[in-house]
Amino acid sequence: QVQLVESGGGLVQAGDSLRLSCAASGRTFSIYTIAWFRQAPGKEREFVAAIKWNHSTYYADSMKGRITISRDNAKNTVSLQMNSLKPEDTAVYYCAADSKPFRAVVLTRQGEYDYWGQGTQVTVSS
Repeated sequence: QVQLVESGGGLVQAGDSLRLSCAASGRTFSIYTIAWFRQAPGKEREFVAAIKWNHSTYYADSMKGRITISRDNAKNTVSLQMNSLKPEDTAVYYCAADSKPFRAVVLTRQGEYDYWGQGTQVTVSS
């Protein structure tokens, strides 16, 4: 079993930055891909970014260039640095853990992840 806990969300103004964190526990952390998704009101949950066990990173086009995902395996954490935030970035942000170690491909669909955190709210005012 894996437990994921997100933190770092809040209310910011357009153009500001936020750093989200995902703390994991319950199994060996370093060998699994960790992803961030977000869900805005009335919309489906969408892929934002992922970082593989080998530190390869992947970003959705919607936020590419404004976000950086990183991981600290010693601390069992994954961070998402978000810059130049826009009102349309307002959403609940979730981290998710892949269930298969050393998976070669990055999964980008919600249904492909078995482990989820409770989410952290990000609100960007104009």
